[in-house]
Amino acid sequence: MKKSFIEVNQDSHFPIQNLPYGVFSTENNKTPRIGVAIGEYVLDLSVLEKEGFFNDIITEDITVFNRPALNDFMSLGRDVWSRVRKEIQILLSADEPRLRDNYALRNLSLYLQNEVQLHLPVEIGDYTDFYASKEHATNVGIMFRGKENALMPNWTHLPVGYHGRSSSVVLSETTIRRPVGQTKPKNADAPIFGACKQLDFELEMGFLIGTGNKLGEPIPIEQAEQHIFGAVLVNDWSARDIQAWEYQPLGPFLAKNFSTSISPWVVPLEALESFRVPGPIQEPKPLEYLRQQGDSSFDIQLEVYLKGEKQSTPKRISSSNYRSLYWSAAQMVAHHTIGGCDLNPGDLLGTGTISGSEKESRGSLLELTWRGTEPINLGEGEQREWLEDGDELTITGWCQGEGYRVGFGEVTGVVAPAHDVREILSKQALVYDEK
Repeated sequence: MKKSFIEVNQDSHFPIQNLPYGVFSTENNKTPRIGVAIGEYVLDLSVLEKEGFFNDIITEDITVFNRPALNDFMSLGRDVWSRVRKEIQILLSADEPRLRDNYALRNLSLYLQNEVQLHLPVEIGDYTDFYASKEHATNVGIMFRGKENALMPNWTHLPVGYHGRSSSVVLSETTIRRPVGQTKPKNADAPIFGACKQLDFELEMGFLIGTGNKLGEPIPIEQAEQHIFGAVLVNDWSARDIQAWEYQPLGPFLAKNFSTSISPWVVPLEALESFRVPGPIQEPKPLEYLRQQGDSSFDIQLEVYLKGEKQSTPKRISSSNYRSLYWSAAQMVAHHTIGGCDLNPGDLLGTGTISGSEKESRGSLLELTWRGTEPINLGEGEQREWLEDGDELTITGWCQGEGYRVGFGEVTGVVAPAHDVREILSKQALVYDEK
């Protein structure tokens, strides 16, 4: 088992077997640049790049790590990603002196994580959200259409998805403003306007595209994973009451476009190889362009914690696993491009809510409270049907190895009250009048 000269606790998400990429800045250097997480530290790759450690790998006369986003590095392809990752692992190894014994270089390139500012790791050009969990789709279908019509006829034949809003993808710890919009209360004759009353989370993962494809040239299923750079945790916040009124016939809009939170560290797909597992059996067998050979899923433990404003400690409300997801990341890529759509470096593909077969493994309050009819107990005199103002929602996930973890860190958000939209619009109208 690989060991680093930097001490890493066995429960840390960031051992030498992981080395996720992120973008950070420091108090003394406000310029965002790229680093990797190792234990409690961040290794500044822009410093190593300047010192020539990657010259034999990245032969073009360019810099890719002294950048405010990972896109340039991601566009170089899997061979470069793999070679850079291997070089970083060697440099951080316990028996490698080049960084270990060079104290001047260590002082320049290593920072404690709690002393850096993290930034959105990629410039996200496009965001597509899938609906890839059979358990989640079944639960939602039962609620809205009944048990006999839970799954739509197309669901087991293709990875259902929709195009989301990339501009409102935000970094973990960004405050989430309660959205407003139209809702239609039960038995009401007409819709009303106001703040969302059924605010929800969605336990998801996201895959970031590294190298894309040309317009009109689909990515074959056998090559799909070669185009995926890495994975992040995703919370696709949802306004269920707004969604229930607006989603027919075209699907989510305001109910989803107000915020989607992602974790700051991008775990390379290569770091997950040791945790491959078979995906669920797919019946009926998918069409040929979606048939994937070998183990298509990963054993990633996922947990969700909720802490109300009046609570002293967070309460775990969900425990799930990525391996239950029906459609794989490769199938999402293959289906997304089969009609000729071009993917680009930095594009984000969300899995949709990840739910398991047990109640405690459901990945949203919509399911956990069964559309608000079965409130969950948080302890300390608190219960929830939907998220309330001041609630802090945290998702975490990791793969468990022998004596180490390959983890994703956390994605966290705190709910803030809705703006008084009428007041804001009135003020804006005055500004326009003055102009």
